[in-house]
Amino acid sequence: MARDPFCAECSVQACMKHTVPDEAPAYCPSLAFDGVVARTRAELRDDVELHNLATAAARTEATGYLRWTRVEEIVYFARQIGARKLGIATCVGLIHESRLASRIFRKQGFKVVSVCCKVGSVDKSEIGLGPEERIHKGEFEAICMPLAQAEILNERKTQLNVLVGLCVGHDSLFFKRSEAPVTVLVVKDRVTGHNPVAALYGCHFYYKRLLQPPP
Repeated sequence: MARDPFCAECSVQACMKHTVPDEAPAYCPSLAFDGVVARTRAELRDDVELHNLATAAARTEATGYLRWTRVEEIVYFARQIGARKLGIATCVGLIHESRLASRIFRKQGFKVVSVCCKVGSVDKSEIGLGPEERIHKGEFEAICMPLAQAEILNERKTQLNVLVGLCVGHDSLFFKRSEAPVTVLVVKDRVTGHNPVAALYGCHFYYKRLLQPPP
């Protein structure tokens, strides 16, 4: 049985140098999962949709490397895959940011539709959450509806969906249901100003609790 991969612990990155057989550690998935690599490599070559996405992604990276913002990368990528209609799935707390993104995308020639996470105004009690299991205890609190967001964008035939700040888990539900490819513009992190990598950089100082075992 293949060993679990531990790329996050690797200090070699032989896969970047085309020297995998000679330098890679034993847990390298390039070695242990060579069958998976071969199969997906063939898919990227032979499946028209996957090939289109892969080449568009690579060209976006190469063309805008160290020059473009993520917004610009999304615009270029969308054009590369032939998308003309973009969907924005937004958190209600980032409506302002979504409005700006929508304005930019429209200026760049795209048709844009957007759906807020609180669509339908469905109380959290409908999925069995009690009065104490909400931010404002005992009050009406609308649950996020990422499945509805995805279904609405599916019905509107969007060709690329852009996530703006969906919560952890809600984004997972959206990914599972979206028919169009999905990319992320904003990752929500209310504590760090939507810059979650700050917790990683600060885990030895400001966020030392992250490296402590659970109680």
